[in-house]
Amino acid sequence: MHTRPIPRTGEPLPCIGLGTWRTFDVGEAASERAPLAEVLRVLREAGGRLVDSSPMYGRAEAVVGDLVRAHPEPRPFLATKIWTTGREAGIAQLEESERRMAAPGRLDLVQVHNLLDLDVQLATLRAWKESGRIRYVGATHHASGAFDRLAALAEEGAVDFVQVPYSVAVRGAEARLLGAARDGGVAVLVMRPLESGDLATRLRDVPVPSWAGELGCATWPQLLLKWILGHPSVTCVIPATADPRHAAENVRAGEGPLPDEALRRRILAAARAA
Repeated sequence: MHTRPIPRTGEPLPCIGLGTWRTFDVGEAASERAPLAEVLRVLREAGGRLVDSSPMYGRAEAVVGDLVRAHPEPRPFLATKIWTTGREAGIAQLEESERRMAAPGRLDLVQVHNLLDLDVQLATLRAWKESGRIRYVGATHHASGAFDRLAALAEEGAVDFVQVPYSVAVRGAEARLLGAARDGGVAVLVMRPLESGDLATRLRDVPVPSWAGELGCATWPQLLLKWILGHPSVTCVIPATADPRHAAENVRAGEGPLPDEALRRRILAAARAA
C-alpha cells in the first residue's frame, strides 16, 4: 500500500485506513464482532494502520479496543476525538478513550470533533502532546460551513491533522481547505469518501469504464477512492465498513498507479455521467 508522509514529522502513513462510524457500534455477540475482526485483519495484512473512532460513535471505541487487545500486533495507528465541553470533562473523556481503545498513553491522534469547544479542548490536547501522552493533534468537521475555520487552523499551524468529507459528490474542501493544509503542512484525513455507501449503491449497476484498468481498478469504489488519493493534499482515506469483502476492495485502492489531474477529471466526468 502507498504511504504518505505526515507533514509535521515525515512519518509514513498508509493511505487507506478505516472509519468506525455506525459500523463498529455493535454489541458483544460473536456474530457481530467476528466480521469486524476480519475487517481489521484485512486492513493490517494490506499494510493499513489508521483506525479512526470517536466517543460520539456509541460503542465503537470500546469495540476497537477489544479487537486490538485480542490482536495487538501489528500495532494500529489509533485515532479518536474529543467531543465535550469544559476542560475537566475533556480530560475525563480522553482518559476514557484511552481505556476503551486499549491505548493508555498511546493514542496516536486525538481530534476536536466538529470543533466543539475548540479553544479549550485544543489547549488540553497540546498539553497532552507536549507530555508525550498523545502524538498528534487534529480537528474535524462534517459540514462545509466549517471548512474556512479548519483552513484557518491549518494556516496558523494550530493542528497536525484535519479531517473532512471529500468525494466526487462533496467537493467543498477543494475551495480553500485542501490548499491551506498543503501550504500549512497539515495532514488530511478524508471521511465519507463513498458518501456512507450511497455512491457505491448508485453506481452498482453501472459498468466501470474500460480505462479503469489503467489504475488497477475493477470496481467503482476503488476508482472513487483513487480519485481522492490523486489529490496531493490527501494523506489518508478512511472508508467505514463492517463487511470484510468491502474492506478488501477498499484497501486495493491504495495499491498501484494513482491518477494524475487529467485522469482525475476523467473519473469525475464518468461518475457524473453514470
